[in-house]
Amino acid sequence: MRFRPLASVGAGLLLAATVLLPASPAAAAPTFKVPFPCGQSWSGQTRTNHSPAYAVDFNRTDDQGDPVVASAPGTVDVVTDLGNTSYGRYVRINHGSGYTTYYAHLSSFNTAVGRTVGYGTVIGYVGSTGGSTGPHLHYEQRLNGSDIQVRFNGTLALYWGTRTYTSDNACSGGTGSGTVNTAGSPLTVRSGPGTGYSSVGTVADGAGVTIHCQTTGTTVTGTYGTSNIWDRIGSGRFVSDAYVYTGYDGFIPGVPRC
Repeated sequence: MRFRPLASVGAGLLLAATVLLPASPAAAAPTFKVPFPCGQSWSGQTRTNHSPAYAVDFNRTDDQGDPVVASAPGTVDVVTDLGNTSYGRYVRINHGSGYTTYYAHLSSFNTAVGRTVGYGTVIGYVGSTGGSTGPHLHYEQRLNGSDIQVRFNGTLALYWGTRTYTSDNACSGGTGSGTVNTAGSPLTVRSGPGTGYSSVGTVADGAGVTIHCQTTGTTVTGTYGTSNIWDRIGSGRFVSDAYVYTGYDGFIPGVPRC
């Protein structure tokens, strides 16, 4: 195996005077999805000597640099690099009610602290940073800081062993994300999917954007080649995909067409 365990991360009952309050119900867990784009199949391994014990390591052939997506909606609250130890580059998403997810050993990030993410939002890319001995994604679900057994669509992952998981993350539509790369100049935002539409502002080079849908329009040659794909980054706000790094050469899986 090419995985290495992580270091660690006397009374009577006075009915007339006593009011019995019902216990507060435990908050329902989010519906977590496999943390990869719609339709992809990955081998997920669990093992008793893993740290923490309930984490899942995901692999597939030639997975270095493959996109990693949010497994449920939430807010990114950690984006950090621990160097050559432990998680290496990792992201944590806070899903509310005490639930968080961890995505570790990333080669690079595609998100920032404070960013709101949805199903299918790309947050980073598979790598081998930290205590890893080969490319893979180390994935965790936690409740109030303690690791819990991973579930996808409410179904318990296999403990202990290896199983193939096929993602249905954002298959019915979601958002994507990208990073603007113009080699220094601001990127013009248009009111529609083409250079003939009016300018409604700019996005700075290096800025992250949330992509709500994609469509075709004017063909543009930019940092990432020639493309007729345009990304809607807000109401009446479109940018050419030729200047946005999304991790895909074409349409982003799971992101709806405008």
